Amino acid sequence: MIDRRDALAGIVAMFGATLFAPIARAASVQVAVIDTGPPSSAVFTAGQRALVSALSERVIPTTDTPGAIAAEVPQFIEKLLADWARPEDKEPILAGLGAIETRSRRDYKVAAADATPEQQDALLTLAMNDQLPGGADFFDKFRQLVITGYYTSEIGITQEREYLPVPGKYDGAYPYARVTKVFSS
Repeated sequence: MIDRRDALAGIVAMFGATLFAPIARAASVQVAVIDTGPPSSAVFTAGQRALVSALSERVIPTTDTPGAIAAEVPQFIEKLLADWARPEDKEPILAGLGAIETRSRRDYKVAAADATPEQQDALLTLAMNDQLPGGADFFDKFRQLVITGYYTSEIGITQEREYLPVPGKYDGAYPYARVTKVFSS
């Protein structure tokens, strides 16, 4: 089975030059496993942790496959930021979470983590469109973290994508018409 480090290398190719620095650092390390154990230090408050969970699930929701929460994306994000990010890397994420929280309390009179999914989508859209302080920078980096966490998780690799271990057997007459998912290896 593919491990998270190998999957991170594939993510580097997908995002290219615009890759968020902590993801690039984690992908370039020469160790076998990078995702075990708790973060070396807490990055988020309890409220921020709940918000990261809620927003992660809005980026990759549960559909016919498990979503970001089931794939433990929020834990991945905190681990990556705690163990692979420099203080300046964390600033846009923490500032963006703060801006979303402030806007949610102003517009909806509720913590952003407790807002409805539609309200959370609206808040993410404001960030994406740079209508919150530092919103576009936050959204780009946060989305990269969610996508990376999801598609390097066991759920992302084996349930969202069609897992074919490499090396596998060669089948020159493989019926690709039967394939309904993107291959991962």
